[in-house]
Amino acid sequence: MKRYSLETRARAVELIDRGYGKGSLSTALAIPISIAEKWTHTYRAVGKEAFLGMGSKHRRYDYETKLAAARDFVDLGMTRQEVMSKHGIANLTQLKNWAKAYREGGPEALRPKPKGRPRKDGGDPPEPRSREQELEAENRRLRAEVAYLKKLRALEAAKRAPGRNAR
Repeated sequence: MKRYSLETRARAVELIDRGYGKGSLSTALAIPISIAEKWTHTYRAVGKEAFLGMGSKHRRYDYETKLAAARDFVDLGMTRQEVMSKHGIANLTQLKNWAKAYREGGPEALRPKPKGRPRKDGGDPPEPRSREQELEAENRRLRAEVAYLKKLRALEAAKRAPGRNAR
C-alpha cells in the first residue's frame, strides 16, 4: 500500500475545506478515487489533527472502546462517521472489522487474543524412574557418545590420509 506524504494530506485538507468532492480531490492530488473517498470520510469523522496524524504510528484500541464502537454501530444503528467521531477511530476498516466480529461472535470476539505459542501442558509430574531405567538411559547415552567419537576419529584420519588434497 502506497504511503502519502504529510504535504499531500495537508493539501487534501485544504481542498476538502474548500468543498472539493472525492472526484475533484482525486484529480487535483493525482490519487485514486477510493483513497480520496476514504480521506474525505475520515477527515470529516475525526478532524484535521487526527487525519494528519494517521499513518505515523499504529494505534491500538482497548477492548472497551472496540465494544462500545461496535455496539453503537450494530445495535444503535449510528452511522460510521458518527461512531468514528464519537470514539476517535481514524480507520474505517477497523470499525468494519469490529462490527463484523461483533455480529458473528458477540462481545467475546473483540477480546484481545493471547500472543505466541500456547503454554505446554504441565500435566502430571513424570514418574520417578527405577535404578534399572536410569542405567539403561545412561548406557544409551554412552553408546551414542562412543559412536560419535569413532566417527570423528575416522573423519580426521581420512583427512590426513596420503594422496588427499588438503583444503
